[in-house]
Amino acid sequence: MSINTVEILAPAGGPQQLAAAVRCGADAVYLGTGSFNARRNAENFGSENSLEDAVAYCHSRGVRVHVTVNTLLTDRELPDFEKEIEKIASSGVDAVIVQDLAAAHIIRECCPSLEMHASTQMAVHNAAGCSVLEKLGFRRVILARELTLEEIREVCRNTSLQVEVFVHGALCVGASGLCLLSSIIGGRSGNRGLCAQPCRLDFACGRTHNALSLKDMSHIEALPELIAAGVKSVKIEGRMKRPEYVAAAVTACRKVLDGKEPDLQSLKAVFSRSGFTDGYLRGRRDASMFGSRTKEDVEAAQPILKQLSGLYKDELRSQNVDMTLDVSRGRPVLLTVSDGNHSIRVTGPMSEASVNVDMDPETARKSLERMGGTQYRLRDLTTHIERGSTVRLSELNRMRREALDRLDTARSVPLPAPFTPSAVVVSPHEAAPDPMVRLRFEHPGQLFDVPWEAQIVPPHRAILAEPELVRRFGSRLTAELPAICFPLGEAGLARDLAALSDLGITDVYADTLGTAGAALKAGMKVHGGVGLNILNGISAEELAALKLTDFTVSPEISMEQLKDLGGFLPRALVAYGYLPLMKFRACPGSHLGGCSKCGGSFELKDRKGETFRVLCRSKAYSELLNCVPLYVNRGTIPGADIHTLWFTVETPGQCRHITGLFMNGEDADFRRTRGLYFRKLL
Repeated sequence: MSINTVEILAPAGGPQQLAAAVRCGADAVYLGTGSFNARRNAENFGSENSLEDAVAYCHSRGVRVHVTVNTLLTDRELPDFEKEIEKIASSGVDAVIVQDLAAAHIIRECCPSLEMHASTQMAVHNAAGCSVLEKLGFRRVILARELTLEEIREVCRNTSLQVEVFVHGALCVGASGLCLLSSIIGGRSGNRGLCAQPCRLDFACGRTHNALSLKDMSHIEALPELIAAGVKSVKIEGRMKRPEYVAAAVTACRKVLDGKEPDLQSLKAVFSRSGFTDGYLRGRRDASMFGSRTKEDVEAAQPILKQLSGLYKDELRSQNVDMTLDVSRGRPVLLTVSDGNHSIRVTGPMSEASVNVDMDPETARKSLERMGGTQYRLRDLTTHIERGSTVRLSELNRMRREALDRLDTARSVPLPAPFTPSAVVVSPHEAAPDPMVRLRFEHPGQLFDVPWEAQIVPPHRAILAEPELVRRFGSRLTAELPAICFPLGEAGLARDLAALSDLGITDVYADTLGTAGAALKAGMKVHGGVGLNILNGISAEELAALKLTDFTVSPEISMEQLKDLGGFLPRALVAYGYLPLMKFRACPGSHLGGCSKCGGSFELKDRKGETFRVLCRSKAYSELLNCVPLYVNRGTIPGADIHTLWFTVETPGQCRHITGLFMNGEDADFRRTRGLYFRKLL
């Protein structure tokens, strides 16, 4: 791909940031409107800051507009979401960024010409996930931020989707879309656009503080390598940031693409967390990636803000126009202006007879190329000036201004995407009268012979290592796949799936679209995990269309919402377990000396003294467990067909005891939380 065809995609949290992005050379901006975007606390473009005006401003300057509708939706929100999409479609935006499967379905049904981009919140890490997105009608994937350059290249080679990657900005330590930390401990969901960033608080790992806070990422100097890898769009994070930050980041990207040295020091000064990291891109996932916002970081910004504001003081003269001037005796002067798509013709006064000097092409050009504070620059001028004829410069200037104003208007006219109201109706779900029990175990030592029908779910590598489990549990056995499979591990996962099949295993549990897609391709029956983030019935129907066997509802659902959840696909609910709150590729345990000094498990403590266990997942990623287990009495669960008990760190005796309590409908005799099932999630 040519370095000149890549898209610089900039954040626009409000009108000032929008102007800064456009005037500094962004090719596209992404912004939010109302409630359905992952930065609900940004200024956004709702009733006061018109989306239509933002689109008109951008399109007149040749800049594309992507609108974020990348939050999870409840069933009761779906009608309002459809109205929001109708408004977005009528504004003429270029694309929408989507997380929820129901959102994608509604857009496909109501507005199929509106281009969909898969949000990084969809947690797509590999080509198998991209293949699922292609089936769902997406045109672009915004890859997870945890990938290396080689892994990005591998995905680009194996997908027809456009690939977008983040190249600068804040870096979450948890994999996007798979984080429950803010919602579980604070009731503010990142999947719903209100992340409170508790990971930036003081979690301690041994003697190290702020152990969950990463430095900001910056891959700006690596743009040529990313483009060579096949990346179509390079994205700057920061819809909550000030306009000076946007200006500095866009300018730095533009300089690299122009072959110049970027000013990363000013960019670091305006906002960073103890500097920048490229640890993910380069595969250096160690303690050097971690950092927090310090007093020195804050103080560094003040001296350069005025300097950076100068970057977007004036319009960027980026739009070429061609002009034709016709000055003939006895006829009105004619000026035609064209940008290649629109042609504007302005009729002036009758030409005048020249007294001393004829109008000449050089004089005409000097007048017409004075574009003032507009975004236009004169490329080619063709003149037809009859000898002995002239036009006053004041009139020529007026004609130029009128032509450019009319060209602005023509370029700003919205091109609405056709919209047809949805006729989708999801039938109410009839729950099984006697829900199945699903027992998930961390390792074979926890397994026990269950005297009733239950699904037994150990890690898939445990089954491969101990094939006698197949003889012991037979068809009740389901293999749990890794939640995340990185691109260079896809071939290994395919081999594991084939080996499981050879052992007679037909069922797998998959937490993300990538692992689910790989298993479906291998001909396995797939049970969807919590990482698929299902909160509504249309999303459930989308999983059914993909041929999943059943799914687990999001732990962010309430019991009331579970009652609303329609569709025929069986649904499971996690009734017990230390919920996995985060998945890390940059392991906080690196502060303890790395993998060589780790036994696969360690603890973090928050500022209140609560202890959170971290478990290693085959050195591919690690997982943060909640400090207290979830437990709900089976008699209080409406509408679920499967009740899941999720065992991780429990002893074999605890596994038996907790299972017995649950099966007998008894309350917990241990410290527990009921999670979000009986709370209102923001």
